[in-house]
Amino acid sequence: MENTKPEAWNTPPSVRQENKKVVAGILAILLGGLGVHKFILGYTKEGIIQIIISIVSCGAIGGLIGLIEGIIYLTKTDEEFYQTYQVGHKGWF
Repeated sequence: MENTKPEAWNTPPSVRQENKKVVAGILAILLGGLGVHKFILGYTKEGIIQIIISIVSCGAIGGLIGLIEGIIYLTKTDEEFYQTYQVGHKGWF
């Protein structure tokens, strides 16, 4: 009897996690100082650090980081964004 069950390593995932590029990019530009985009991507530690940076710098540095990250997010292709930030879990820039 032949085994008809596919091997796990050779089977693509049936449901791919949705790409959060546009949502994260827009939130980073608009609410970057609050770190909302970090929480959307699942980076809780980085989100808390972003909030602390914003409080300490009165929003200047945290907002600038958010603006830069938002622009980076939106200029990447969907696949680059997905691989870098959702699969690779790159927390900063």
